[in-house]
Amino acid sequence: MFIRRENFKQFLKLYPVVSTIIAINFIVYIITMVPNFGDEVFYTGMSVNSLIGDGQWWRIITSMFLHAGFMHVLFNMFSLFLFGPELEKIAGKMRFLTIYFLAGIFGNMATFVLQDGMYASVGASGAIYGIFGAFAALVYYTRRTMPQLKQVIMPLIIISVIITFISPNINVTGHIGGLITGFLLGLSYFSPKNIIRWRQK
Repeated sequence: MFIRRENFKQFLKLYPVVSTIIAINFIVYIITMVPNFGDEVFYTGMSVNSLIGDGQWWRIITSMFLHAGFMHVLFNMFSLFLFGPELEKIAGKMRFLTIYFLAGIFGNMATFVLQDGMYASVGASGAIYGIFGAFAALVYYTRRTMPQLKQVIMPLIIISVIITFISPNINVTGHIGGLITGFLLGLSYFSPKNIIRWRQK
């Protein structure tokens, strides 16, 4: 399910949304590496609770495309590369976009509400966890008809949540907020009636 066998051209054609998001994140990371200008882009776009409170609301969105180092962006985009295509195929382009961006946005909003004013963060992790949450909703609906899906998905989600709590410098609130948002959206999107209606189309 999460083993990618497509070549580069096939991947771009089959999963244009995932491909575009990955490309944007790497392009933004390269821009932040440019001396002086890159620092300005990074600090203007990162999520800082006190500045969001002052009206700089765009940081809730722009911080989703910024990363604190090469391994950070590589890990997040590799996760999107693995888990995003299947969800894009199941949900469709627009629903996938909704899950990804709303999970990231609500994860950052939860961070703004629950963390102190000096808290700052960057990264696409909240959106990635939204994908996990959407898969959890799919598991909920298919728990009797496709028990093998549960065997694949749930260990991944549990391990990801454990890593969230034991790793340093992790925005736990953003991760869990994204996970919950993705799950709730998945419950709305992946109801049996909706799946049947999509197939009929």
